[in-house]
Amino acid sequence: MSETSRRNFLLSGLALPVALESNALFSPQSQKSETPKLTYRTLGKTGLKPTSVAFGCMITSDQSVIEKAADLGINYFDTARGYSNGNNERMVGAALKSKRKDVIITTKTMSRTKEEALQHIDTSLKELGTDYVDIWHLHLKNSPADLTDGLLEAQQIAKKAGKTRFLGVSTHSMPQLLPAVLEKKPHFDVIQTMYNYASNPDMTTAIETAAKEGLGVIAMKVMSGGMGMGYGRGRGGAPPAPRKEGSALAALKWVLKNPNVSTTIPSITNMDQLDENMKALNEPFSGADEKILAARLQEIRPLYCSTCGSCSGKCPYGIPVADVLRYLSYAEGYGEFQLAREHFLALPSEIRNVRCADCSGCAIHCPNGVRVAQRLRTAQELLA
Repeated sequence: MSETSRRNFLLSGLALPVALESNALFSPQSQKSETPKLTYRTLGKTGLKPTSVAFGCMITSDQSVIEKAADLGINYFDTARGYSNGNNERMVGAALKSKRKDVIITTKTMSRTKEEALQHIDTSLKELGTDYVDIWHLHLKNSPADLTDGLLEAQQIAKKAGKTRFLGVSTHSMPQLLPAVLEKKPHFDVIQTMYNYASNPDMTTAIETAAKEGLGVIAMKVMSGGMGMGYGRGRGGAPPAPRKEGSALAALKWVLKNPNVSTTIPSITNMDQLDENMKALNEPFSGADEKILAARLQEIRPLYCSTCGSCSGKCPYGIPVADVLRYLSYAEGYGEFQLAREHFLALPSEIRNVRCADCSGCAIHCPNGVRVAQRLRTAQELLA
């Protein structure tokens, strides 16, 4: 099969609808819950009290879903300068304009320099239609070297100018980054981290340490790669297997049972997903949930990268393995092929052009059972 034909085959599977961070697609339409009882947690030393289930806006395209969430009482909304080339911030701002004083709005910058970061915060405020954001994050900082003096200075300048109330950082590698964050005390107020039932125990330990140090902890990627992970395409072109009912709800409840998590930001794209997530506010994690997640973990074990860091720097061709596997999860787990491809194509050309199929053997052996070579080949065939 030619590379083009192989890619078309993969894309045909990914074209199947995927419910991001919800099991709404894989189970009968849920009964609409009556007015939910909201629960709140304190966001570290900020004193902010977000709802324990908040709203990750990254791939939301329907403004009415954000408006409905705010009407139901969700009060924390997360966006970023880079989401949808800035259109996401614009939509979030429009949706929350009439409720600005009642909600917490956060945004992020992936800039690498002080000057660019300061440009980003000004653009973000303009697109959001507000004079300030409640939290401004440095986005996707996974190494202590990413926390440069210039970026920290930019955050302080923005805070002193009243453009942000609090300062944060988002990461997929919290155990590796946290010591550097704590060294910067009292600069950072919050940390946003990937955290889910597939996370290694050191992630839970890092979250406990952060909370004890007064940092607010925001959990993202709470559905372990998106609820379509492993179901984006069937074997041999067969339809994807049906998902067990309740897996998304169980995953969200698993994160919420950790008292050191201040809030969660599952992505929400439609009203069914919103309704599903709201149920987690009023249902405790149960033995039945534990069984669902144990089975689910076995399903995704060969596919899902928990970003434990064990493969960092080990590819002789320089492939950032964890990053590329994350991009693949955007396509397979979230149904966001374009987002995945944009990230992949942003890699240096010498990395994009590597083909793992040309290697006689892979230097990476994942301790968690991920089939690294196979997954990298899939990413290269699909996204290059």
